[in-house]
Amino acid sequence: MESVAPKVTVVVPTYNERDNLPKIVELLAASEIPNLHVLVVDDNSPDGTGEVADTLAQSGPIPVGVLHRTVKDGLGRAYVAGMSRALDEGADIVIQMDADLSHPTEAIPRMAETLATTDAAVVLGSRYVAGGAVASDWPWHRKALSAWANFYVNAILRLRVKDATAGFKAWHADTLRAIDVDGVQSNGYAFQVEMNYRTVQRGMTIAEVPIRFEERTDGVSKMSLAVQIESALVPWKLRFSGDAAQPSRVRG
Repeated sequence: MESVAPKVTVVVPTYNERDNLPKIVELLAASEIPNLHVLVVDDNSPDGTGEVADTLAQSGPIPVGVLHRTVKDGLGRAYVAGMSRALDEGADIVIQMDADLSHPTEAIPRMAETLATTDAAVVLGSRYVAGGAVASDWPWHRKALSAWANFYVNAILRLRVKDATAGFKAWHADTLRAIDVDGVQSNGYAFQVEMNYRTVQRGMTIAEVPIRFEERTDGVSKMSLAVQIESALVPWKLRFSGDAAQPSRVRG
């Protein structure tokens, strides 16, 4: 009897990404990953992204599901909603990927393979391990801010990962259940950090594979001052929450 490939669900939160979304779905379809599904989590985009997602669900090249949310309350909340839905629908592997085309779809097969062939609980698409890179058109101050953010987070939480704020990840479904993804409260970059911290707390392995991070070409960034402030405060909140982190195992 032929074995069934694990169900891989790519969770893509959207807000005003009507131009990028069809491109992402086409790129994912071209990757030819077996049993691949896309779950679009749209926060009531005024530009009609939700309607574009519905059209893709009807006639797209791969299976597309749509979760329509009526409020826009942050990237973290959208990811939590999408990951929870993906688990409810039987996903074995959940990929989190932003809608701005900054995350290379061609890295997903390697990320999924790393999950399947190692003891990794989650695999990060990392800009800062050997072979990884940030966008060449990033100004020096943005590169410096990104490097500082990773140093800052690791200094406080001792995550020992090269790209602690990475937003491109492949998760075992069981890992998301073990870290209680529904209980994650943070947003923005702080959401990525809290997810990593919960993984480290439980003594699970974080692996990193290199990616080249690209700057968005369409649409606008959603980074707000409130998100930046939260990102600075959350590591301290986690550090002094009273939950001692267990030793982590990190592999680049």
